[in-house]
Amino acid sequence: MATLTVTGRRADHVVRALRILVALAFLMAAGTKFAAQADAVRSFDEIGFGRWFMYVIACIELAGAIGILIPRLAGPAALGLTALLTGAVVTQLVVFEPVTALIPLAHLVPVAIVAWARRACSSSVTTA
Repeated sequence: MATLTVTGRRADHVVRALRILVALAFLMAAGTKFAAQADAVRSFDEIGFGRWFMYVIACIELAGAIGILIPRLAGPAALGLTALLTGAVVTQLVVFEPVTALIPLAHLVPVAIVAWARRACSSSVTTA
């Protein structure tokens, strides 16, 4: 059975660009939560977890943003962010208007691409 792999210089550049964009997006997202912006506080209050959970999510986003920039950690970081975004999609569908789930879903696509492209590095981190 043949497997589809991403190889080549152009693919490496695309994945590197995606890693940078994802890191910037998650740094901004973490910043809004660490700054306790009114919309973020209101959203987490509506979810029912309050500010403590908002800060936990901000820490996860910050760690993911940093990890995705480090080549050896990019795959595991992307997997973690994929899990976080999956939870965000489910939360948006259950707690808020279903259309708001499109935002984390749009972020999920490039993060999943990075996770898939860096899968070989992810397996070497887990076996080391």
